[in-house]
Amino acid sequence: SPPPGTATATLGAVGPPKPGSGRGPKPENAITIAVSSRALFRMEEEQRIYTEQGVEAYVKYQLDHENEPFLPGAAFPFVKALEAVNAQLRELYPDSEELFDIVLMTNNHAQVGVRLINSINHYDLFIERFCMTGGNSPICYLKAYHTNLYLSSDAEKVSGAIEEGIAAATIFSPSRDLEVSEKQLRVAFDGDAVLFSDESEQIVKAHGLDMFFEHEKAHENKPLAQGPLKGFLEALGKLQKKFYSKGLRLECPIRTYLVTARSAASSGARALKTLRSWGLETDEALFLAGAPKGPLLRKIRPHIFFDDQMFHVEGAQEMGAVAAHVPYGVAQKHKRPAREERPTPNSK
Repeated sequence: SPPPGTATATLGAVGPPKPGSGRGPKPENAITIAVSSRALFRMEEEQRIYTEQGVEAYVKYQLDHENEPFLPGAAFPFVKALEAVNAQLRELYPDSEELFDIVLMTNNHAQVGVRLINSINHYDLFIERFCMTGGNSPICYLKAYHTNLYLSSDAEKVSGAIEEGIAAATIFSPSRDLEVSEKQLRVAFDGDAVLFSDESEQIVKAHGLDMFFEHEKAHENKPLAQGPLKGFLEALGKLQKKFYSKGLRLECPIRTYLVTARSAASSGARALKTLRSWGLETDEALFLAGAPKGPLLRKIRPHIFFDDQMFHVEGAQEMGAVAAHVPYGVAQKHKRPAREERPTPNSK
């Protein structure tokens, strides 16, 4: 059961609306990004106090520090970039509801809510929806919000979202600082088991690389099935076209990247033809033929990079890139435990 004093609450916009922001978009019209409080802010110290000293010490600490904003977490630059894109969309389409709609998801102790609100206002974030689930799973809320992407630091909740067909990833802080653009949102995707299904990875695991190359050549013109984040790339492409239609392709504040271990010569065509069959594209496609992804990501400086293998996530972290693990497909060694863990105020 959740810690005492928790409650389920769904709040509207936190803080006064910004000039020109208008009312928040309806969820069915927006690109909804749900971010956990522990992904948006750094809360390690609070988590340590809860684990070592218990809920009463945790609540007291939060009350004592209520007016001290949390430090920015792994998802913070990504959220700021989403808001920068929104500002440019509002200039071009003042009445459009096709915007990023950011939802802060937390099953935290109710006493932490005020500190979260103070932190959001401190950083001048326009979080239009704030959902405190009081220890309950966020999955049903994610569906109600028509969530296009869920970012959390809790791998178990992310796995649950993926199993329910919601695009989700576990976000990790980089090992070093890497400056990212404040005006252009940059999102990098792995291919297999992220944008595409894990069909090809299954063949690699079962039969080796040679069979994989043969299979890809034979099926070059057969599109791969979609992966868990195909819909999010589609949503980004939809917003990109709003800039293109105004003659702003070169100035578009959204840039997407395919960063894959595939070899361009032997297996790249199928990946590109699959995207084309979906009516999608990435601005850049990098085929690394098995080379490490980290050095390229350091050059790209994405706000977030999605991969299904922790090896690549860790490589990105080491280079200073914010990376997120997508727990999907045959590459996952650890399945979600059957038993439910006791929820903590900071688990999201």
